[in-house]
Amino acid sequence: MDISTSNRGIVNSVDTTVPPNVKAHRLNLGYLNETIVPDVTFELRPGEAIALVGTNGSGKSTLLKTTVGLLPSLGGTLTVFGQRPGANYERIAYLGQFHNSGFVLPIRAVDVVRMGRFPSHGLWRRLGHHDDEIVASAMRTMDIESMADAPLRSLSGGQQQRVYLAQVLAHRADLLALDEPMTGLDAGGKELFLHALNDELCRGASIMMATHDIQAEAALCQQVMLLARRVVALGPPQEVLTPDSLLETFGIVVTGEKKIHVLECRHGHD
Repeated sequence: MDISTSNRGIVNSVDTTVPPNVKAHRLNLGYLNETIVPDVTFELRPGEAIALVGTNGSGKSTLLKTTVGLLPSLGGTLTVFGQRPGANYERIAYLGQFHNSGFVLPIRAVDVVRMGRFPSHGLWRRLGHHDDEIVASAMRTMDIESMADAPLRSLSGGQQQRVYLAQVLAHRADLLALDEPMTGLDAGGKELFLHALNDELCRGASIMMATHDIQAEAALCQQVMLLARRVVALGPPQEVLTPDSLLETFGIVVTGEKKIHVLECRHGHD
C-alpha cells in the first residue's frame, strides 16, 4: 500500500484552553461484557477532528457507538459535553454504516434530509423557514438539490449516501460521529463532503470519523487513532501514519510519502 497523496487536508486552529467536547480516560470498549479495546484515552475539542483507523473488527465502530451512548462503556471514564454519553443527544449527529432503506412509504430525499432538524425540534414540532433554509443549504452542499423529490429507494447507493450526509449537515450538531462516511461516494462526492467537513470544523464542531482510508480521510484530521483491538498509536497524522505503526495496524507494509495541502475556513458561505 502506498500512502503518497496530494489530498487537501483540513487544518483549523483548535483552542486548547476550552474544555473538550469528548474526554475519555482509560476507557474500556466492548459489548456483552467482552472488552474489544482496552485503555483508551483521548480528548476532542471544538473545531478538532479525529480519525479512527483500522480494519474491520478493530474497535472503530464500538468507540463511536460508545461515545454517542448506543453502547455502555466497560470501564474507565467517558464524558461528552461534560456529561454521560447520550445525555446531550440533540447536540450529536451520528451516521452509522448501515441505514434503514426499507421504508414503508416512498420517502423522498428531502424528507430524509429534513430529519436532521428533528433532534433540535422534536418529532411533532413544525419546522420553520430557517430550518428549510438549512435543509436546502445541506442539499446544495452535497449537490442533491435535483433529487429532492425523488424517492430514496430510487437513488443509487452513492446518491443515497449523499442524502444521509446532507442529513448530518442539516443537524448543525456540535459533534459529528461518522462511521465510514465516504463509503460509496464517487470522487466528486468525496470532494464535496471534504469541504463540508472543513466548514463544520470552522464553525466549531468536533468530528469523530471511522475509516479504513489513510489517504483520503485520516490525513485530513488533527488527530489519528490507529486501532487493532488496542490503541496502536494516537497523535497528529504526520507522527502516527508511519510504516511501522501501519504495519501493526493493518499487517502490511506501507511505503510512500504523504503530501497534504490544506483547506482554509471559508467566509460568507451558506
